[in-house]
Amino acid sequence: MRVVELEARQVRVALRRKITHASHVRTETDNLVVRCKLTDGSTGYGEGVPRDYVTGETIDFSIDLLKQSRLPEQLEAGASDFLEAVHLAEKIRLANCPSDDRGIRGHAARCAVELALLDAFGRAFGEPLTRVTELVAPELYEFQPEVWYSGVIGDPRGWKKRVYPLVYWLGGFKQVKLKVGIAGQDDVQRTKLIRRWLGRAIDLRVDANEAWSPAEVVQRIRELEPFGISCVEQPVRHEDVACLAEVRRQVQTPIMLDESLCGRIDAERAVQGGWCDLFNIRLSKCGGFIPSLRLAQFAQRHHLGYQLGCQVGETAILSAAGRHFATSVTGIRYREGSYDRHLVWEPLSVEDLTFGRGGRARALVGSGLGFTLDPARLDWLTVRKETLLE
Repeated sequence: MRVVELEARQVRVALRRKITHASHVRTETDNLVVRCKLTDGSTGYGEGVPRDYVTGETIDFSIDLLKQSRLPEQLEAGASDFLEAVHLAEKIRLANCPSDDRGIRGHAARCAVELALLDAFGRAFGEPLTRVTELVAPELYEFQPEVWYSGVIGDPRGWKKRVYPLVYWLGGFKQVKLKVGIAGQDDVQRTKLIRRWLGRAIDLRVDANEAWSPAEVVQRIRELEPFGISCVEQPVRHEDVACLAEVRRQVQTPIMLDESLCGRIDAERAVQGGWCDLFNIRLSKCGGFIPSLRLAQFAQRHHLGYQLGCQVGETAILSAAGRHFATSVTGIRYREGSYDRHLVWEPLSVEDLTFGRGGRARALVGSGLGFTLDPARLDWLTVRKETLLE
């Protein structure tokens, strides 16, 4: 079984509401979608969400990088079974990027190609993406028929400030993440009110998105600790991340890395420096499904926790990939994703993959990514199209 067509698209996805955090304000996103077709006609799709402030990628950079990466040569051998297909996908390497000492530029692009391959070959050989976890990281594999996703509170205004936490409380959510460090907001007062409205039973964590300076980060965290927060995500800029070794000695709350945890080199530096307690693993940011499994393996070996995160504006392609990760990997502390109809106008899927009441979501058991993509919606949202192999 060989790849006979590979195509990259720039897909512009409109968001249902403005998303605000300390690093960015967004009303739409340009995503990379890769389509892969095999000799038997099986077709798969992959997605990446380039973020220049995370992995240094723009949508144009990602597509141009794929065109420079000699993908036809790398895919020429094909695969005779799904195990060979998984090995083929893991070996995908994109062209080298100058001044990339972290080895992360191109991760969104690589994720899109890898998922497209795994989806296409999964459909051809009748295997779901959860099978990848069993083959690549058997010590992490534990199939779960259903999982629960976290709620997220960004920067709601007016009456929404109270409605959001009440919705999560009434909806039976077990975990909620609060965005802090937003300009013009009083984090202490907001966290106090959110905790009051959520109650004490719900796990509440905060995400600063690099908002705080090394000089103030300890004080900021200590001010929020009385409200029972379970974790602080990326409190300082990546350039200042080394200060977190000392911060961890001065606060009680576990520290999670996000923008500073995009690949294996980041993970090794974090462990060597003692910078964190948890990794935020996001498929697009970390280079795909298999590299994300490798990061979870690394975290487990070094006695660190990890969560499954997501990118703002993911369509059903990444939502489905995340669902397979969430339902096949053991030990995930928090799960984020599958916001589809709550966040994007066109999720690209025929089925609704949005989580249900309380964040509950069932495993996807079909071949490949396990959902049906709507080609007409994809065409409607496509801004640019490039052939990578034909």
